[in-house]
Amino acid sequence: MHDAYWIDKARVRQSFHRASKSYDAAAILQRQVREEMLARLEVVKLQPDRILDAGCGTGHGLQALLQKFKGAHGVALDIAEGMLERAQTLFPRYRFWQTRPQFLCGDIEALPLATASVDMVWSNLAVQWCNDLDAALQEFRRVLRPNGLLMFATFGPDTLRELRAAGGQQHTHVSRFIDMHDIGDALTRAGFTAPVLDVMHYTLTYDSVESVMRDLKTIGAHNATAGRARGLLGKGFLQQLREGYEVFRQQGKLPATYEVVFVHAWVGNQPYAAPGSSSVQFVPRKSASTV
Repeated sequence: MHDAYWIDKARVRQSFHRASKSYDAAAILQRQVREEMLARLEVVKLQPDRILDAGCGTGHGLQALLQKFKGAHGVALDIAEGMLERAQTLFPRYRFWQTRPQFLCGDIEALPLATASVDMVWSNLAVQWCNDLDAALQEFRRVLRPNGLLMFATFGPDTLRELRAAGGQQHTHVSRFIDMHDIGDALTRAGFTAPVLDVMHYTLTYDSVESVMRDLKTIGAHNATAGRARGLLGKGFLQQLREGYEVFRQQGKLPATYEVVFVHAWVGNQPYAAPGSSSVQFVPRKSASTV
């Protein structure tokens, strides 16, 4: 039985599909995080042949990567078909790309890609929609070639703390986000080496609680947890939310805090081995010497 924070992937897919046309106008934080991730790539020595953007959204991250790594082949993967349709408009057939990216509709926890088929996995604020971090990281490890790079950003537990506090405990109003140290442990379990993790906090400000909720809806970030309230929320709850959020107002604005965990880690030079498997080495027996 799933707990209250189990994420309904069908609802996630539907929400982001519907939000695909309005996403870019409201995705302020996603743009800021993308620029930070690209800046961090400046000190990384890598020339990938094939790049996977896992949770590509409307495709701007992959577009920037293919501009940076000219000649590389791109794979754009997203759980929502609407996002992929928007992403395709960024990639005309003839420009600086040797070939158009491959567009795949799929789940990060079960990537529709062959083992050892990409040199770099990039994911900007998508991993938090996974139910099983270990499964997601195992999939990233599986599809990466030896000496490949994983780089992603995801939300930490301080994210939307104001909204969580204002909403009370009756239902789950905000997803559960994973601590940086737990992510580091999961990377080690998945077989990644030299992981580097750090945290940055971003604060967006709003005039009202309704504006906070509207922004989340516009980018498709609906509450998809199993413990969410079902049906329409009444005026009583909305009033409770307004009053609870007011205690955080500063200089006339309501803050929305986002804790972003930045991660990069490498795959060693050994080929991928599935969890629980082990290689068996056969050593030929020496023949008996004759006298």
